[in-house]
Amino acid sequence: MTASPDLKLPILETLLSEQQALTAVEQFAHEHAAGAIPSQAKYYSKLLPSSAPQDGQQYGFEVDLDRCSGCKACVTACHSLNGLDEGETWRDVGLLIGGTSLEPVMQHVTTACHHCLEPACMTACPVDAYEKDAATGIVKHLDDQCFGCQYCTLACPYDVPKYHAAKGIVRKCDMCSDRLSVGEAPACVQACPHEAIAIRVVDVDQVRENAEADPFLPGAPEPSQTLPTTHFRTSRVFPRNMLPADYRSVNSQHPHWPLIIMLVLTQLSVGAFAVGMWLETKLSADVLGRFQPIQAVLGLVFGLVALAASTMHLGRPQYAFRAVVGLRHSWLSREIVAFGLFAGFATVYAVILWTAPGWQVLSDVAGWATIGTGLAAVFCSAMIYAFTKREFWSLGRSLTRFILTGAILGIAATGVSMSLVAPAMRTDLSRALTATIGPQLLRALMLMTTVKLALELSLMRHLSARRVTPMKKSATLMAGPLIGSMFARVAAGIVGGLFMPLLLLTRLTKAEEAGSVPVVVMLTVILLACFVGECIERYQFFAAVSPPRMPGNIRR
Repeated sequence: MTASPDLKLPILETLLSEQQALTAVEQFAHEHAAGAIPSQAKYYSKLLPSSAPQDGQQYGFEVDLDRCSGCKACVTACHSLNGLDEGETWRDVGLLIGGTSLEPVMQHVTTACHHCLEPACMTACPVDAYEKDAATGIVKHLDDQCFGCQYCTLACPYDVPKYHAAKGIVRKCDMCSDRLSVGEAPACVQACPHEAIAIRVVDVDQVRENAEADPFLPGAPEPSQTLPTTHFRTSRVFPRNMLPADYRSVNSQHPHWPLIIMLVLTQLSVGAFAVGMWLETKLSADVLGRFQPIQAVLGLVFGLVALAASTMHLGRPQYAFRAVVGLRHSWLSREIVAFGLFAGFATVYAVILWTAPGWQVLSDVAGWATIGTGLAAVFCSAMIYAFTKREFWSLGRSLTRFILTGAILGIAATGVSMSLVAPAMRTDLSRALTATIGPQLLRALMLMTTVKLALELSLMRHLSARRVTPMKKSATLMAGPLIGSMFARVAAGIVGGLFMPLLLLTRLTKAEEAGSVPVVVMLTVILLACFVGECIERYQFFAAVSPPRMPGNIRR
């Protein structure tokens, strides 16, 4: 039996017709197999600008979202050409999702350095390891100049600079500038089978105007921060709920332990000197002559240990001397200079108190200079993190935390200094030192601790927010993966800042207890518990922050 010639097979015809409509990848493969497209990069001229940038212009990436399939050929090519290590990437492919269950929308996005008009990485760098080419606008990283402080990785809102632990430096995309200079396409541009990536000449004024309207990319950090030059174009209209696939995910960040120790100890040192100077108005000359030298040496030792610990954060600490190069624009350079001056004045102050206590005017000048530079350095520390535009690290929050840490630990350290002085003094002076000033300091410690714990726990109110804000992500981290550290921090704060000071208040009213072993032990426990609590709080300061970034790989 033979089939009728008029018999139609619509399903078969549909399948055959679909086979004739090849995808962009299949067309690309067929054309290469037929030798229709040369493999040399110079033939990708349509993906490169026809002329170099003129005044008021620079190079920028152009990404055609309609062509990007998420194949990651650009990632592989960039990785191979630049000799990156396993797991290291300068270009990432992310995913945007939105729409409804009936009409879902999915969009792959390829991103790399945006070669911003006002790059935060370059502004933040304390050693001027970044430069923006005057002719092309390409932001380049100078590997030889970098000493691995990683500040640029915090400052860049797009997660572009990547720290290479083995080399001790940061590295990033430079738009394959060596290839562009000879008319070759960058690796990512040449490798994309869909021709979704191109290099274009962009108008600087137009980039600024676009940043005002914020038409960059759904879920991306606001372009007004650094004025990125990458242009994402599409013929589609994205739904209003289009967001990165990992938008609601929360992950704890790198804690930076050397920075934790440095910040806590420097603030302890500044607080100890400030409390010591305040006590000059409360104590007699005899008591001051015994108390001040010990207090000054104690504060100086903590400060010097902190500065030594800070070098452990550098990938190449042998080049730490370069840190002052960026003084004009980098808050990190300013912090280093300020703490350097603080250490210098503190050393002079301590030496005067020990060797020439009669030089009252000179010691006063050195003491106030120590406190002034110390407070300036603490302000610079807060500005380092406020500069990153992360809400959890806003200037108000960071500066308040840092000042309260200095006050709490400064008071606790002063208590230890007092306990060392009291046994060597006459009973009446010892009583004045411990039974009068001691209770005032302990009450102040309890007040500061209460305020600081309340401030930290107030973060939990963001859990009730309907929108997934950066602060809600931080609160979610604290209530989830970091819940153990939160309990430990509260426990240490209560023990060192509330329970033990309250218990000690009952002993300091007894003259026979002044300078006794139990009091010394209790004051030492207070200092240790407060120090541990502040270190845990500073760990949360780094681990619980929600960093802004471009849509990239989902991070687990």
